[in-house]
Amino acid sequence: MSDTISAESIIVNLSSQIELNWVAGEEDPKRPLHVIEPSDHATLIGHLNLIHKNTIQVIGKTEHKYLQKIGKEMHDGTLKQLFCSGTIAVILTDNIKAPIEYKRYANEKHIPLLSCKATSNEIVDTARYYLSDLFSEKTTIHGVFMEVFGAGVLITGASSVGKSELALELISRGHRLIADDAPEFTRKGPDILDGRSPDIIKDFIEVRGLGVLNIREMYGDNALKLNKYLRLIIHMERLSVKQREKLDRLQGSWKTTNILGVNVEQILMPVAPGRNLAVLVEAAVRSHILRDAGHNATEQFMELQQQAIDNK
Repeated sequence: MSDTISAESIIVNLSSQIELNWVAGEEDPKRPLHVIEPSDHATLIGHLNLIHKNTIQVIGKTEHKYLQKIGKEMHDGTLKQLFCSGTIAVILTDNIKAPIEYKRYANEKHIPLLSCKATSNEIVDTARYYLSDLFSEKTTIHGVFMEVFGAGVLITGASSVGKSELALELISRGHRLIADDAPEFTRKGPDILDGRSPDIIKDFIEVRGLGVLNIREMYGDNALKLNKYLRLIIHMERLSVKQREKLDRLQGSWKTTNILGVNVEQILMPVAPGRNLAVLVEAAVRSHILRDAGHNATEQFMELQQQAIDNK
């Protein structure tokens, strides 16, 4: 899968963390956006390199000193290669003042030239983190994403099953909302799924009969969490009496589901009148934490029963 990216989009995201000053040049509006393969994102930005050219070239103290020492003819040739069609931006770091010839090439070739106080390593590390996140595998899952006892818990289920009402009760019990309705999950590593809310619905939750509620204004900043790694899925489902009778009362309804190649533990939570679902969710999360630590209540119970039988 390919994606498109422009100098402006990268610069805007970098500017949110590092102050960048636009010195000269601008993107040519007639120039098409670059088509980038996700596997190539690590080479999009790096220290000055004219052999294996980075799409965004970063010039720090070391590179700047090198360019000042070389002869005029070689210097001009280097700038021609630097400000070429394969470059979408040039960034001067360490508060380096942009030479006049840099500005001239930037304006002539319609390539943004920027400067900043940060070091070249800071720029490269920050940009690569952003680009890695940008090109990571993502998926959106219908449900409510919560932090319960420090664990990322996704509550799923059919429409109108009561996910938002359960989330409100959990919030009132001191747990935190991350995203309602459409949390977005990004694969950060072999076994890590990071979940967060799309900006457009962040802080809000929709409850049938009450409409859209602003959780930050109602409960305060502590009722919200920016992101969390997904550790457990709780699937709410209305079951008939016969279906509930078929559930394994000893083992419970635990299983593993796969999201973006990552295995996540999931438990079925039957919905029925009179059940305190918030308490059950808390118990499920505590049980999951213990299971992760190697403590399985079912196995312990069965061992005790077997010992009792053996003793008789």
